[in-house]
Amino acid sequence: MTKATSTSINRQKEIISAAIEVFAEMGYYRATTAKVAERANISQPYVFRFFATKEALLVEALKVSFARIIDSFHRVIHSVSSERLEQELIAAYSQIMVEYRNEILLQMQAQTIHEDVVMNVMQQELRKIHATVYDAFRQAGTDQALERTMLFLARGMLCNISMSLDLPELMKIND
Repeated sequence: MTKATSTSINRQKEIISAAIEVFAEMGYYRATTAKVAERANISQPYVFRFFATKEALLVEALKVSFARIIDSFHRVIHSVSSERLEQELIAAYSQIMVEYRNEILLQMQAQTIHEDVVMNVMQQELRKIHATVYDAFRQAGTDQALERTMLFLARGMLCNISMSLDLPELMKIND
C-alpha cells in the first residue's frame, strides 16, 4: 500500500467518524456535509471526493457501526464457554454503548429514515446481528435459541432507549 493510499484510507475513516458524530448530534436531516467537513477539519468538496452524497456517507457510517458490533460478537463467540455466552455478549454490547455511544444513536435515528437505501442497509445489518446471535446460541446448545435471540435483541433495544433517554433504571435486573 502506498503512502497516498494509506493517507486516503485514513482520511476516509476520519470523515466517517466525523459523520457519525455529526449525524448522532444533529440528526441526519439537519446535518450537512459542510458540518461533517468542519468536524473532520477538511473542505466540503473533499468529503464529496469519497462520498457522492450525504446518504452514501450515512450508509457507510451505518456499516462501520454495525461491523463493530458483529466483530465484537464474533470475538466473544470464539472465546467463551457456552455457559458464559449470553453474559459476555451483553457485556460486549454494553462496552460498545459506552465507547461508541454516537454509533448507537446513529443506528437508532436511522431506524426512522425511510429512504430505500438506508432501510435496506438497516435490514441487512440487523439480519446479520440476528443470525450471528442465533447461530451462537444454537451452536452453544441454548434451549429455545430463537426465543433467546429475540429476547437478547429486545434487551439491546431497551438498552439503546435507556441510554439515549438517560434512564438507567430501565436496565435494573435485580429487585
